[in-house]
Amino acid sequence: MEKRIELEKRGRNAAEIKELNLDNCRSTSIVGLTDEYSSLETLSLINVGLTSLKGFPKLPNLKKLELSDNRITNGLNLLSTSPKLTTLNLSGNRIKDLDALEPLKDFKYLKNLDLFNNEATLVDNYRDKVFKLIPSLKYLDGFDVHDGEAEDSEEEVNGNEDDSVDEDENSSDDDEDVDDSVGLGAVYSENLDDLSDEGDYEAGEEEEEEEDFDEEEDDGDEEAQPPEETSRGKKRKLEDGEGN
Repeated sequence: MEKRIELEKRGRNAAEIKELNLDNCRSTSIVGLTDEYSSLETLSLINVGLTSLKGFPKLPNLKKLELSDNRITNGLNLLSTSPKLTTLNLSGNRIKDLDALEPLKDFKYLKNLDLFNNEATLVDNYRDKVFKLIPSLKYLDGFDVHDGEAEDSEEEVNGNEDDSVDEDENSSDDDEDVDDSVGLGAVYSENLDDLSDEGDYEAGEEEEEEEDFDEEEDDGDEEAQPPEETSRGKKRKLEDGEGN
């Protein structure tokens, strides 16, 4: 177990580790796991071969403990150093009677307990007695006191509700896209109107320029007449001179 712990640490500081998986490492007791793992929230010791919880460290922040498929018969009082425990899986162990569960009544936050495949489940009114023994317990072997399914089903329902919310958000996003497209169309149409107005303005300017040009030509013709009269006057003088 010690070698496995060092491997799972991966060079990290023990006080920083929040989750540790030691499944299938072989040991009859807890070895190498110390109080240094003060931040640990999830610990998995599935199919390790534990016969007792001797040596279990002080883990004040531990919330989830997996101990299934071991050979534990009692000694659950050694878990008292983890008062924040909310989920405890003891399925596939060798707990024979409900007396072994007595220490669990002091856990104020324990909501999920799994004792499947233990002899203790064969006790008369087993479920009623366990729920009465552990007041904080909400789910036993995956079901509540009214045989309602555990949190997994509730999470699925919540997930579906979240999906519907996402759909609504997506639809609102689509509506916004439509509004944006309409807004852009209006802008384009306004730009086209402006362009058409500019075209009319330019056409009007061209007509005015043509009129001005025609007026200039007329003025030019009027200014051209005096030279003709001058030339005619010169002719008359010449003719008079010749006559003389």
